[in-house]
Amino acid sequence: MEESLIINRRNFLKQAGVFAAVSAMGGIPSMALANDEHVSLTILHTNDVHSRIEPFPMDGSHNQGLGGVARRATLVERIRSEQRNVLLLDAGDMVQGTPYFNLFGGKVELELMSKMGYDAGTFGNHEFDNGLEGLAAMLPYANFPFLTANYDFSDTIINGQTRDYIIFKKQGLRIGVFGLGIRLAGLVDPTRCRGVRYLDPIIVANEIAGRLKNDHKCSLVICLSHLGYQYRDNKVSDRVLAANTRFIDLIIGGHTHTFMPEPELIRNLNGRTTVINQVGFAGINLGRLDYEFERKSGKASLVTAGRYEISVRERSLIKHG
Repeated sequence: MEESLIINRRNFLKQAGVFAAVSAMGGIPSMALANDEHVSLTILHTNDVHSRIEPFPMDGSHNQGLGGVARRATLVERIRSEQRNVLLLDAGDMVQGTPYFNLFGGKVELELMSKMGYDAGTFGNHEFDNGLEGLAAMLPYANFPFLTANYDFSDTIINGQTRDYIIFKKQGLRIGVFGLGIRLAGLVDPTRCRGVRYLDPIIVANEIAGRLKNDHKCSLVICLSHLGYQYRDNKVSDRVLAANTRFIDLIIGGHTHTFMPEPELIRNLNGRTTVINQVGFAGINLGRLDYEFERKSGKASLVTAGRYEISVRERSLIKHG
């Protein structure tokens, strides 16, 4: 089994000729990214895995042989052995989609993610499929935090079991991560989310991201979003969020199952770039973004972005740009 890494380098390598040499299996060696003046960070991410514990069956379907937790875990372990600073994040809908959820109510999914060493995740709408009682029952199996800044659980049994944001410290740098969820009305049976107050994601994002950037001096602010990539109407999406906020550097998206061919760069209200990425569904892909920071200033640069296809089939490295 070999995982192929699809590298999207357009707009990301203008200042980094050294980073053009990326191998299909190893990515960028940590020593190439880090030196006395710079610190590197590799961000790995998933979204909408939907209880896909095992690979899709070899039945002739479009996704046959793709995905699988064991393969992803092996890949993540290898990348961690190669890179000093790694974050593994998920943008929601971890559950619902295979009998594992029907039989075990989320226990299997969260236990495996915990063993894989996920650093944080957010809620998708399907986390509410067994109601707040079912959600409360599965949360103890996660040893990573759930970030849900625009869901107010004050009047529910979930109160106190999620966080708005978390700050990771990597070689003196601060990386702020917060989560946003989609409006549950129309997606979730109201009896299964009774008491949950939905807060405007743009207002919340501006407040939280501003706090992370200005008060906590985070060099990188990441939003785990289950809002969806884009819509035909004026519904808040990742693209709308990026254009109407000031301090988000990276949006890791979910909900719309979008296989983005490459990350999208959108100009935010500060005139700076916000990067959006989403890697489909069912654990078929593992997203990867490599950042480099100036040690003194903390200034961040995205030097490569790509995705690993988790597959039993060998495929050659595909480069874009």
